[in-house]
Amino acid sequence: MPTIFILFGFRFLFYANDHEPIHVHVVKGEICAKFTLFPVQMVENHGLKPAELKNGRSGH
Repeated sequence: MPTIFILFGFRFLFYANDHEPIHVHVVKGEICAKFTLFPVQMVENHGLKPAELKNGRSGH
């Protein structure tokens, strides 16, 4: 699973040969979420807090 970039400790990555639609996974420890790219929208969230989503960084 190649990492696209890391921001505030969150890894943005994709899996080779993954299913459509095109999407990225965001992972930090036990926290994970999945976002489609066209259009950009969150389709899964397992632990990201509203402040982390709003600010694009850790709420700590």
